[in-house]
Amino acid sequence: MADHVGWTGSREILAGQRPPLVYRQAGATMMAFAIVIVLVPHLSAAWLVMTPPATVIALLIHAAISAIALARLDAYPHGRVGAANMVTASRAALAAVIGGIVLAGDAPHSSWTMSLFVTGAAAVSLALDGIDGYLARRSGLVSHYGARFDMEVDALLIHLLTMAVFLQQKTGPWVLLIGLMRYGFLLLQASFRGLRGELPASHRRKAICVVQGASLCIALAPTIPHALQAWLLAMALLSLTCSFAVDVLYLLRESRRHRDGS
Repeated sequence: MADHVGWTGSREILAGQRPPLVYRQAGATMMAFAIVIVLVPHLSAAWLVMTPPATVIALLIHAAISAIALARLDAYPHGRVGAANMVTASRAALAAVIGGIVLAGDAPHSSWTMSLFVTGAAAVSLALDGIDGYLARRSGLVSHYGARFDMEVDALLIHLLTMAVFLQQKTGPWVLLIGLMRYGFLLLQASFRGLRGELPASHRRKAICVVQGASLCIALAPTIPHALQAWLLAMALLSLTCSFAVDVLYLLRESRRHRDGS
């Protein structure tokens, strides 16, 4: 969901002050998960859906996520990466694997197998969501960077799941709006100065994010009736649209208030 304008808006220290240890830890974490992605096709039944093209696409997605996360590491104010960011990095790797499977679309086995694997991977990622926040608070390593990293992984995962639902022809193309709305909001923020303010923390956004993820996982499950899939996803899209409308109105009001006050 849309909690902050951008990574650059939350930079807390200068890049020159960043301890090299943090970059080494982050780089090693990203490399370790890249190795895991390579090994996934050799683990248990994952080879059924993780074909060579899917693995390559997953690695490319993971590389892009890693490059952005490392490039923005100067926004991180602590001297070590911490377990919280490692959990988020693991969720990013899961999202990359899901993206590889969905975008490759060449699994030699049935779509039922692919749906089951993607649903399971997404459920694990969603279950881990929230653990990173708890770990950050417990270890005293809370940061805007970590919150942003977590949020963008959520957004990417949701987008990939909507693509999976659409490509498996479970609903019409309207389901893609669930995943695209976050990026449309960022485009609006880049285009209109009045939307570039900071949004306060909101339990509403967090709850709706959970609803989106759960609805998409249920819709991807092979045995769910199409009518129930469509209803769940329509409700998820409606709630998400209302949530973004509330945020846009809030930002416009705040912008107008600051402008009138100046």
